[in-house]
Amino acid sequence: MQITRLTTGKEHSPLLVVDNFIPQPEALVEYACGQQFLANSPYYPGVRSAAPESYRQFMLQSLQATLIDYFALPTTALGFSVCHFSLVTTPPAQLKLLQRIPHFDTTEKHALAAVHYLFQGDQGGTAFYRHRKTGFEIIDDSRTMVYYRALEAENDGPNLPKASDGYIGGDTALFEQIGAQQGIFNRLIIYRRHALHSGIITQNTSLSANPRLGRLTISSFIDMQPKHG
Repeated sequence: MQITRLTTGKEHSPLLVVDNFIPQPEALVEYACGQQFLANSPYYPGVRSAAPESYRQFMLQSLQATLIDYFALPTTALGFSVCHFSLVTTPPAQLKLLQRIPHFDTTEKHALAAVHYLFQGDQGGTAFYRHRKTGFEIIDDSRTMVYYRALEAENDGPNLPKASDGYIGGDTALFEQIGAQQGIFNRLIIYRRHALHSGIITQNTSLSANPRLGRLTISSFIDMQPKHG
């Protein structure tokens, strides 16, 4: 396991990159092949299935202390609110508007997201963005209304991404890409969920629902656990 500590953008949002994350990643792919994948989110452009409990335990045993330290989390214990295999399967022309621009998952500063890449070959990665009009790279409670008003003002403008644009890739008229991590087999990245981000889905990306062929990842939401006692 090789851990690299990075920051992204002018707001220096922390990003942890872990290469060679688990000892036998092929076993996870095999496990995924035996699961039933379902579309369970109006936002995620694909299908999902629960990851095994042993995976969550391994991540916490391996990384909990590192995450608490690097992301300066005011807690002694972490847990998962989401942990599932994910496969991008939606054709570019069928994306909803919100799937064609970067997004944030929450305004909570101490909430983390993890993406574990389990695909072979060049199938994209994860990119981070700055909204040009506001200059925001992260969206917290103090910025939410300003950001949404700015997006609404751009809704009728000439730069709104069209269906033919498909998945966002690199700079656009509305967003500037400020960082990217390539999806490499058995690489895990962890970042704060209030950062503007998007999956990198290219023309080379397989949209297959077969875990051996498609863009298989494990996506997790990691949260602070309340103190007991």
